[in-house]
Amino acid sequence: MNKLKNGTKRFALVCLFVLALAATFQSITGVNIKSMIMPFISVISFTKPVSAAPSTPLLEDAFDWSKYPKQTVTATGYTAGYESTGKNQGHPEYGITYSGVKVKRDLFSTVAADLNVFPIGTILFIPGYGYGVVADKGGAIKGNELDLYYKTVEDVYKQWGKKQVDVYVVQKGNGHLTEEQLQTLNNNKSLQVFRQQYISSEKR
Repeated sequence: MNKLKNGTKRFALVCLFVLALAATFQSITGVNIKSMIMPFISVISFTKPVSAAPSTPLLEDAFDWSKYPKQTVTATGYTAGYESTGKNQGHPEYGITYSGVKVKRDLFSTVAADLNVFPIGTILFIPGYGYGVVADKGGAIKGNELDLYYKTVEDVYKQWGKKQVDVYVVQKGNGHLTEEQLQTLNNNKSLQVFRQQYISSEKR
């Protein structure tokens, strides 16, 4: 405590000494001290801090999607729950898609489509959502419509809802999709830098 008091006293005395020195200098030379120190204060105030390392770009901006066929669809968010599928947890088919794989929100997420338009296994890039792999057919989906999987109803409303969007067909499916294929897609080393943008809801 004594050290703190002594330090405070010393600091106050130094400040008083500097102010007295400045006043004496100004009275002798007629030079305004304030005009001398303001340029230094300005430099300190307006010097930009060193910018942090650039953040990971969005997947939308990382590739030239125009090289892929484009199709306009109406996309709606859905969950595995009763509100979207009529199934509750505990149902033997809860969270299981028509292809047999489990629903997943990840770098490559499971989506539902009209299989006459997008066969099972088709890989789409959906701006604002990410990669979608057609794994389900959805009972009410007809034509250019998609259902995009989200883990919770809250995620559906906050992150998507329902909107019209241009999607890009990265790869046409052959009618089959397995858990191993989906896992391989999500573990693609060259794309891991983007993965955190899409799996946050899975971790909650």
